[in-house]
Amino acid sequence: MQQTKHIGGFVSDTASDRNLIDLNVLPQDTCEQSKDVLGLSDISLKGNVWEKHRANADIVSKHYAGAGDGSFNRYAYRVSTCSEWLEFRLVPPSEGSLKFKLSNTRFCRVRHCPVCQWRRSLMWKAKAYKILPKVVTDYPKYRWLFITLTVKNCQIEDLRTTLDGMNKAFKRLTELKAWPAKGWIKSVEVTMGRDGVSAHPHLHILALVQPSYFSHGYLSQAKWVELWQQCLRIDYKPVIDVRAIAKHHDPTLLIPEILKYQVKESDLVANREWFLELTRQLHKTRAVALGGLLKQYMRDLESVHQDLIREDEESNEVDEGSLYFRWERELEKYKIEGY
Repeated sequence: MQQTKHIGGFVSDTASDRNLIDLNVLPQDTCEQSKDVLGLSDISLKGNVWEKHRANADIVSKHYAGAGDGSFNRYAYRVSTCSEWLEFRLVPPSEGSLKFKLSNTRFCRVRHCPVCQWRRSLMWKAKAYKILPKVVTDYPKYRWLFITLTVKNCQIEDLRTTLDGMNKAFKRLTELKAWPAKGWIKSVEVTMGRDGVSAHPHLHILALVQPSYFSHGYLSQAKWVELWQQCLRIDYKPVIDVRAIAKHHDPTLLIPEILKYQVKESDLVANREWFLELTRQLHKTRAVALGGLLKQYMRDLESVHQDLIREDEESNEVDEGSLYFRWERELEKYKIEGY
Protein backbone atom coordinates (compact mmCIF):
# COMPACT_ATOMS: atom_id res chain seq x y z
CA MET A 1 0.00 0.00 0.00
CA GLN A 2 1.12 3.53 -0.65
CA GLN A 3 1.37 6.31 1.89
CA THR A 4 -1.58 8.62 2.43
CA LYS A 5 -2.79 9.93 -0.91
CA HIS A 6 -3.95 13.46 -1.57
CA ILE A 7 -7.17 13.90 -3.46
CA GLY A 8 -7.51 16.88 -5.71
CA GLY A 9 -11.24 16.46 -6.29
CA PHE A 10 -14.08 14.18 -7.32
CA VAL A 11 -16.69 14.60 -10.02
CA SER A 12 -20.19 14.74 -8.57
CA ASP A 13 -23.72 15.65 -9.55
CA THR A 14 -25.33 18.71 -8.02
CA ALA A 15 -27.79 17.59 -5.37
CA SER A 16 -30.11 20.56 -5.59
CA ASP A 17 -31.27 19.75 -9.12
CA ARG A 18 -31.67 16.00 -8.80
CA ASN A 19 -35.45 16.23 -9.33
CA LEU A 20 -35.18 18.62 -12.27
CA ILE A 21 -35.30 17.01 -15.69
CA ASP A 22 -34.55 18.73 -18.99
CA LEU A 23 -37.45 18.45 -21.41
CA ASN A 24 -36.37 17.68 -24.96
CA VAL A 25 -38.84 18.93 -27.55
CA LEU A 26 -39.04 16.17 -30.17
CA PRO A 27 -39.74 16.73 -33.86
CA GLN A 28 -43.35 16.00 -34.83
CA ASP A 29 -42.43 13.09 -37.12
CA THR A 30 -40.47 11.44 -34.30
CA CYS A 31 -43.46 11.71 -31.99
CA GLU A 32 -45.77 10.26 -34.65
CA GLN A 33 -43.47 7.31 -35.27
CA SER A 34 -43.22 6.47 -31.56
CA LYS A 35 -46.60 7.67 -30.27
CA ASP A 36 -47.53 4.21 -28.95
CA VAL A 37 -44.43 4.00 -26.76
CA LEU A 38 -43.51 7.63 -26.10
CA GLY A 39 -41.93 7.53 -22.67
CA LEU A 40 -39.91 9.43 -20.12
CA SER A 41 -36.61 8.39 -21.68
CA ASP A 42 -37.81 9.66 -25.06
CA ILE A 43 -38.17 13.21 -23.80
CA SER A 44 -35.33 13.30 -21.27
CA LEU A 45 -31.97 11.59 -20.86
CA LYS A 46 -32.63 11.35 -17.12
CA GLY A 47 -35.61 9.21 -17.96
CA ASN A 48 -33.14 6.42 -18.69
CA VAL A 49 -32.07 6.52 -15.05
CA TRP A 50 -35.63 6.19 -13.81
CA GLU A 51 -36.35 3.33 -16.19
CA LYS A 52 -33.16 1.45 -15.32
CA HIS A 53 -33.94 1.52 -11.60
CA ARG A 54 -37.59 0.63 -12.16
CA ALA A 55 -36.71 -2.32 -14.41
CA ASN A 56 -34.34 -3.62 -11.74
CA ALA A 57 -37.11 -3.19 -9.16
CA ASP A 58 -39.17 -5.69 -11.16
CA ILE A 59 -36.28 -8.17 -10.95
CA VAL A 60 -36.02 -7.64 -7.19
CA SER A 61 -39.77 -8.13 -6.83
CA LYS A 62 -39.48 -11.46 -8.66
CA HIS A 63 -36.60 -12.46 -6.37
CA TYR A 64 -38.85 -11.92 -3.37
CA ALA A 65 -41.88 -13.57 -4.99
CA GLY A 66 -39.87 -16.68 -5.86
CA ALA A 67 -38.35 -17.07 -2.41
CA GLY A 68 -40.82 -19.66 -1.20
CA ASP A 69 -40.83 -17.73 2.07
CA GLY A 70 -44.07 -16.08 3.09
CA SER A 71 -42.22 -13.30 4.91
CA PHE A 72 -40.95 -12.01 1.56
CA ASN A 73 -44.36 -11.90 -0.14
CA ARG A 74 -45.18 -8.44 1.20
CA TYR A 75 -41.83 -7.15 -0.05
CA ALA A 76 -42.58 -8.61 -3.47
CA TYR A 77 -45.91 -6.79 -3.66
CA ARG A 78 -44.61 -3.49 -2.33
CA VAL A 79 -41.65 -3.39 -4.71
CA SER A 80 -43.82 -4.42 -7.67
CA THR A 81 -46.11 -1.43 -7.05
CA CYS A 82 -43.34 1.06 -6.24
CA SER A 83 -43.31 4.24 -8.36
CA GLU A 84 -45.71 2.71 -10.89
CA TRP A 85 -46.73 6.23 -11.86
CA LEU A 86 -44.84 9.52 -11.80
CA GLU A 87 -46.17 13.06 -11.82
CA PHE A 88 -43.80 15.79 -12.95
CA ARG A 89 -44.64 19.47 -12.57
CA LEU A 90 -43.54 21.72 -15.41
CA VAL A 91 -41.11 24.43 -14.35
CA PRO A 92 -41.05 27.82 -16.14
CA PRO A 93 -38.19 28.09 -18.65
CA SER A 94 -34.84 29.12 -17.21
CA GLU A 95 -32.04 30.13 -19.53
CA GLY A 96 -34.09 28.90 -22.47
CA SER A 97 -34.49 25.34 -21.18
CA LEU A 98 -37.89 23.92 -20.20
CA LYS A 99 -37.68 21.54 -17.25
CA PHE A 100 -40.02 19.49 -15.13
CA LYS A 101 -39.72 18.33 -11.55
CA LEU A 102 -40.99 15.22 -9.77
CA SER A 103 -43.98 16.28 -7.69
CA ASN A 104 -45.82 13.08 -6.81
CA THR A 105 -45.46 9.30 -6.78
CA ARG A 106 -45.68 6.44 -4.30
CA PHE A 107 -42.48 4.78 -3.10
CA CYS A 108 -42.53 1.37 -1.41
CA ARG A 109 -39.64 2.18 0.99
CA VAL A 110 -38.39 -1.41 0.96
CA ARG A 111 -34.73 -1.18 1.87
CA HIS A 112 -33.38 -3.04 -1.17
CA CYS A 113 -35.82 -1.70 -3.75
CA PRO A 114 -33.52 -0.23 -6.45
CA VAL A 115 -35.74 2.83 -6.91
CA CYS A 116 -35.99 3.59 -3.19
CA GLN A 117 -32.29 2.87 -2.59
CA TRP A 118 -31.46 5.40 -5.31
CA ARG A 119 -33.85 8.03 -3.95
CA ARG A 120 -32.66 7.46 -0.38
CA SER A 121 -29.05 7.95 -1.49
CA LEU A 122 -30.04 11.25 -3.14
CA MET A 123 -31.80 12.33 0.04
CA TRP A 124 -28.75 11.67 2.23
CA LYS A 125 -26.49 13.44 -0.22
CA ALA A 126 -28.76 16.48 -0.34
CA LYS A 127 -28.70 16.81 3.46
CA ALA A 128 -24.94 16.43 3.58
CA TYR A 129 -24.47 19.03 0.84
CA LYS A 130 -26.34 21.47 3.07
CA ILE A 131 -24.51 20.72 6.30
CA LEU A 132 -20.85 20.09 5.42
CA PRO A 133 -20.26 23.65 4.17
CA LYS A 134 -21.25 24.85 7.66
CA VAL A 135 -18.58 22.62 9.17
CA VAL A 136 -16.00 24.01 6.74
CA THR A 137 -17.00 27.56 7.68
CA ASP A 138 -16.70 26.84 11.41
CA TYR A 139 -13.43 24.89 11.07
CA PRO A 140 -11.71 26.45 8.04
CA LYS A 141 -8.22 25.17 8.86
CA TYR A 142 -9.22 21.60 9.59
CA ARG A 143 -8.45 18.86 7.05
CA TRP A 144 -10.36 15.82 5.86
CA LEU A 145 -9.40 12.17 5.46
CA PHE A 146 -11.22 9.59 3.37
CA ILE A 147 -10.71 6.16 4.93
CA THR A 148 -11.81 2.73 3.72
CA LEU A 149 -11.60 -0.14 6.22
CA THR A 150 -12.02 -3.73 5.07
CA VAL A 151 -11.84 -7.33 6.24
CA LYS A 152 -11.58 -10.61 4.38
CA ASN A 153 -14.65 -11.71 2.48
CA CYS A 154 -17.20 -13.65 4.48
CA GLN A 155 -19.95 -16.08 3.59
CA ILE A 156 -23.17 -14.19 2.97
CA GLU A 157 -24.73 -16.15 5.86
CA ASP A 158 -22.10 -14.63 8.17
CA LEU A 159 -22.54 -11.03 7.03
CA ARG A 160 -24.46 -9.77 10.07
CA THR A 161 -21.88 -11.23 12.46
CA THR A 162 -19.02 -9.81 10.38
CA LEU A 163 -20.55 -6.33 10.25
CA ASP A 164 -21.24 -6.42 13.98
CA GLY A 165 -17.56 -7.21 14.56
CA MET A 166 -16.46 -4.41 12.22
CA ASN A 167 -18.69 -1.84 13.90
CA LYS A 168 -17.42 -2.84 17.33
CA ALA A 169 -13.85 -2.66 16.03
CA PHE A 170 -14.49 0.81 14.64
CA LYS A 171 -15.83 1.94 18.00
CA ARG A 172 -12.64 0.65 19.64
CA LEU A 173 -10.61 2.48 16.98
CA THR A 174 -12.31 5.80 17.76
CA GLU A 175 -11.58 5.32 21.46
CA LEU A 176 -7.82 4.93 20.94
CA LYS A 177 -5.60 7.83 21.93
CA ALA A 178 -4.08 7.72 18.44
CA TRP A 179 -7.46 8.23 16.72
CA PRO A 180 -7.07 11.64 15.03
CA ALA A 181 -10.61 12.52 13.94
CA LYS A 182 -12.70 15.12 15.75
CA GLY A 183 -15.79 14.20 13.75
CA TRP A 184 -16.74 11.65 11.12
CA ILE A 185 -19.37 10.11 8.86
CA LYS A 186 -19.28 6.32 8.55
CA SER A 187 -21.16 4.33 5.93
CA VAL A 188 -21.37 0.59 5.32
CA GLU A 189 -21.04 -0.88 1.83
CA VAL A 190 -21.45 -4.53 0.88
CA THR A 191 -20.43 -5.93 -2.49
CA MET A 192 -20.71 -9.44 -3.86
CA GLY A 193 -17.48 -11.43 -3.84
CA ARG A 194 -15.94 -12.39 -7.15
CA ASP A 195 -17.02 -15.98 -6.53
CA GLY A 196 -20.64 -14.85 -6.68
CA VAL A 197 -21.53 -16.31 -3.28
CA SER A 198 -19.45 -14.49 -0.66
CA ALA A 199 -19.79 -10.90 0.59
CA HIS A 200 -17.23 -8.13 0.87
CA PRO A 201 -18.24 -5.67 3.61
CA HIS A 202 -16.28 -2.47 4.10
CA LEU A 203 -16.60 0.86 5.88
CA HIS A 204 -16.17 4.29 4.29
CA ILE A 205 -15.29 7.13 6.66
CA LEU A 206 -15.04 10.86 6.00
CA ALA A 207 -13.03 12.14 8.96
CA LEU A 208 -12.35 15.70 10.12
CA VAL A 209 -8.86 16.17 11.61
CA GLN A 210 -7.06 19.13 13.14
CA PRO A 211 -4.51 20.91 10.94
CA SER A 212 -1.78 19.71 13.31
CA TYR A 213 -2.45 16.08 12.32
CA PHE A 214 0.11 16.21 9.52
CA SER A 215 2.88 17.52 11.79
CA HIS A 216 1.92 15.92 15.12
CA GLY A 217 0.13 12.60 15.41
CA TYR A 218 0.30 11.63 11.74
CA LEU A 219 -0.45 7.95 11.14
CA SER A 220 1.38 6.13 8.36
CA GLN A 221 -0.40 3.57 6.22
CA ALA A 222 1.35 0.79 8.14
CA LYS A 223 0.21 2.27 11.45
CA TRP A 224 -3.40 2.47 10.26
CA VAL A 225 -3.24 -1.22 9.29
CA GLU A 226 -1.76 -2.09 12.68
CA LEU A 227 -4.45 -0.21 14.61
CA TRP A 228 -7.31 -1.62 12.54
CA GLN A 229 -5.96 -5.16 12.96
CA GLN A 230 -5.64 -4.57 16.70
CA CYS A 231 -9.22 -3.33 16.98
CA LEU A 232 -10.59 -6.17 14.83
CA ARG A 233 -8.68 -8.68 16.98
CA ILE A 234 -7.69 -10.73 13.95
CA ASP A 235 -4.49 -12.58 13.01
CA TYR A 236 -4.01 -11.12 9.51
CA LYS A 237 -3.23 -7.66 8.17
CA PRO A 238 -6.42 -6.12 6.74
CA VAL A 239 -6.43 -3.98 3.61
CA ILE A 240 -7.21 -0.33 4.22
CA ASP A 241 -6.95 2.87 2.22
CA VAL A 242 -6.38 6.33 3.69
CA ARG A 243 -6.42 9.48 1.59
CA ALA A 244 -6.09 13.10 2.59
CA ILE A 245 -8.15 15.73 0.81
CA ALA A 246 -5.83 18.44 -0.43
CA LYS A 247 -5.95 21.83 1.27
CA HIS A 248 -8.71 24.15 0.13
CA HIS A 249 -10.52 21.36 -1.73
CA ASP A 250 -14.21 20.96 -1.05
CA PRO A 251 -15.02 17.89 1.12
CA THR A 252 -18.54 17.79 -0.30
CA LEU A 253 -16.98 16.35 -3.46
CA LEU A 254 -16.59 13.11 -1.50
CA ILE A 255 -20.26 12.89 -0.56
CA PRO A 256 -21.20 10.74 -3.58
CA GLU A 257 -18.61 8.17 -2.48
CA ILE A 258 -19.48 8.21 1.22
CA LEU A 259 -23.26 8.21 0.79
CA LYS A 260 -23.64 6.03 -2.27
CA TYR A 261 -25.76 2.89 -2.42
CA GLN A 262 -25.15 0.42 0.41
CA VAL A 263 -25.27 -2.41 -2.14
CA LYS A 264 -24.53 -2.07 -5.85
CA GLU A 265 -27.67 -2.42 -7.90
CA SER A 266 -25.99 -4.97 -10.16
CA ASP A 267 -25.41 -7.13 -7.08
CA LEU A 268 -29.06 -6.87 -6.03
CA VAL A 269 -30.27 -8.45 -9.25
CA ALA A 270 -27.42 -10.87 -10.04
CA ASN A 271 -28.22 -13.84 -7.78
CA ARG A 272 -31.57 -14.47 -6.11
CA GLU A 273 -30.32 -16.65 -3.25
CA TRP A 274 -27.49 -14.22 -2.46
CA PHE A 275 -29.93 -11.33 -2.52
CA LEU A 276 -32.48 -13.02 -0.25
CA GLU A 277 -29.81 -13.85 2.31
CA LEU A 278 -28.51 -10.28 2.05
CA THR A 279 -32.00 -9.06 2.94
CA ARG A 280 -32.05 -11.28 6.02
CA GLN A 281 -28.54 -10.32 7.09
CA LEU A 282 -28.97 -6.54 6.74
CA HIS A 283 -32.44 -6.38 8.30
CA LYS A 284 -32.51 -3.57 10.88
CA THR A 285 -28.79 -2.85 10.53
CA ARG A 286 -27.55 0.71 10.19
CA ALA A 287 -26.10 1.97 6.93
CA VAL A 288 -24.85 5.42 8.04
CA ALA A 289 -23.59 6.68 11.41
CA LEU A 290 -22.14 9.97 12.63
CA GLY A 291 -19.63 10.69 15.34
CA GLY A 292 -17.75 13.42 17.16
CA LEU A 293 -18.54 17.04 16.50
CA LEU A 294 -20.29 16.23 13.19
CA LYS A 295 -23.21 14.82 15.15
CA GLN A 296 -24.34 18.28 16.22
CA TYR A 297 -24.40 19.40 12.59
CA MET A 298 -25.97 16.30 11.11
CA ARG A 299 -28.41 15.19 13.78
CA ASP A 300 -31.29 15.97 11.45
CA LEU A 301 -29.90 13.49 8.92
CA GLU A 302 -30.87 10.67 11.25
CA SER A 303 -34.16 12.08 12.55
CA VAL A 304 -35.67 13.89 9.55
CA HIS A 305 -38.70 12.37 7.82
CA GLN A 306 -37.46 10.71 4.67
CA ASP A 307 -39.27 12.48 1.88
CA LEU A 308 -37.87 10.75 -1.18
CA ILE A 309 -39.63 13.14 -3.55
CA ARG A 310 -38.77 16.67 -2.42
CA GLU A 311 -36.87 16.24 0.82
CA ASP A 312 -34.81 19.42 0.70
CA GLU A 313 -36.59 21.58 -1.82
CA GLU A 314 -37.80 25.07 -1.20
CA SER A 315 -39.55 26.20 -4.34
CA ASN A 316 -41.64 29.23 -5.19
CA GLU A 317 -41.95 28.21 -8.82
CA VAL A 318 -45.20 28.82 -10.68
CA ASP A 319 -47.17 25.69 -11.55
CA GLU A 320 -47.17 25.43 -15.34
CA GLY A 321 -49.03 22.11 -15.46
CA SER A 322 -48.05 18.47 -15.02
CA LEU A 323 -47.03 15.42 -17.01
CA TYR A 324 -47.99 11.90 -15.92
CA PHE A 325 -46.13 8.69 -16.69
CA ARG A 326 -47.11 5.09 -15.99
CA TRP A 327 -44.71 2.13 -15.83
CA GLU A 328 -45.14 -0.36 -18.68
CA ARG A 329 -43.44 -3.57 -17.60
CA GLU A 330 -43.25 -5.28 -20.96
CA LEU A 331 -41.72 -2.21 -22.57
CA GLU A 332 -39.58 -1.31 -19.53
CA LYS A 333 -40.56 2.30 -20.08
CA TYR A 334 -42.46 5.04 -18.29
CA LYS A 335 -45.13 5.78 -20.87
CA ILE A 336 -46.64 9.25 -20.92
CA GLU A 337 -50.31 9.18 -19.97
CA GLY A 338 -52.90 10.46 -22.41
CA TYR A 339 -50.55 10.50 -25.38
